[in-house]
Amino acid sequence: MPKTSSVYTRVEPELKEQVEQVLSELGIPMANAINLFLHQIVLRKGIPFDLTLPQRIPLDYSTLTQEQFNTEIEKGFASMRVGEGRPADEVFSELDKEFGYVQGNP
Repeated sequence: MPKTSSVYTRVEPELKEQVEQVLSELGIPMANAINLFLHQIVLRKGIPFDLTLPQRIPLDYSTLTQEQFNTEIEKGFASMRVGEGRPADEVFSELDKEFGYVQGNP
């Protein structure tokens, strides 16, 4: 058996729990998944997936001035007047898929 070296890292408890649940369903221990990830970095000579920003970033209303906020609200009303509105469930579902949000909790 080859020698091993330990890697210690800190992660958010919720993230660790979610990862462990997925890996358990796949039948892969956490250490094996990390080892696979590290091997892929070596094979690909980089991170084995694209690191990009989303094409569309949701607007953070807490950063807006009152005037900017009012302008955004007016855009929403204008869209509703011409029938461009969409059901909230549809919008939240799209955000969840695109940004990993859980409805009501960004």
